[in-house]
Amino acid sequence: MSALDTITTPGRASRAAGFSVPRLLSVKTRRILPGFPLALGVTLLYLGAIVLLPLAALVLQAFNVGWEQFVNIILSPRTLAAFRVTVLSALGATVFNGIFGLGLAWVLSRYEFPGRRVLDALVDVPFALPTAVAGLALTSLFAQNGPFGPVLDALGITVVYTPIGIALAMAFTSLPFVVRSVQPVLDDLGADVEEAAQTLGAGGWRIFRSVIFPSIFPAFLAGCSLAFARALGEFGAVIFIAGNQPGKTEIAVLLTFIRLQEFDYPAAAAIAVVMLAAAFVMLLVTNAVQSWHLRYVTRGE
Repeated sequence: MSALDTITTPGRASRAAGFSVPRLLSVKTRRILPGFPLALGVTLLYLGAIVLLPLAALVLQAFNVGWEQFVNIILSPRTLAAFRVTVLSALGATVFNGIFGLGLAWVLSRYEFPGRRVLDALVDVPFALPTAVAGLALTSLFAQNGPFGPVLDALGITVVYTPIGIALAMAFTSLPFVVRSVQPVLDDLGADVEEAAQTLGAGGWRIFRSVIFPSIFPAFLAGCSLAFARALGEFGAVIFIAGNQPGKTEIAVLLTFIRLQEFDYPAAAAIAVVMLAAAFVMLLVTNAVQSWHLRYVTRGE
């Protein structure tokens, strides 16, 4: 049998080699790492026990009070004020992190300078630092007897015990999400793309708007979404700098904690469920926008 016969008649070649075609196909489709059913089962068990089970218990506790009481808890003036302060402060922190975090990721990715490794390590400090310590440090810095408090007061800006302080604390704890999401994409993008666009006559802003930002947009959106979700649930860094005035600087997480201290578990669970649903819907929308953008970019290319 010639080589051409071997190529064009796989069945005959397989029988000549001593194995059948189905066995050959099974060898090709075999996974490199065995144990997929076991790994999947362990993963689902872990996800159910650590994540889904507590969330299900929270939802059941919230709706045990009945729909009417649930709505009354959520629509109470104090709860609505806490939601408003939390969401607006988290939005402000996310906008700040989106701008400053993108610039910091750009500097770390595109430039070499003395102290770059130290600056890169400092980005992860909010991950390692206890949030209560961060709140105390920010309060000490921006209090009226602190280093920056009198200067800002002279300018008519008060940070401590105001929504500005809440947004600042949220921005401090959530900044790494934006930087660590965008920086690897900028590293993979490389400078040759910018140089190619520059040779075609594009300016700096045009290169960023038409070439760089569309490439990093999914990562940028993911980082901002994670930062916003983290800001919504921030507690330790906020309670020291907020002042916790009901209707003014009281956040939703703190109100949940107060309800727990009052042994009002249904009210605490109801507030927590609303925050959970808001974060979950936001992440779903973010994933949908990312998928649409990736399909659009791929189709455009």
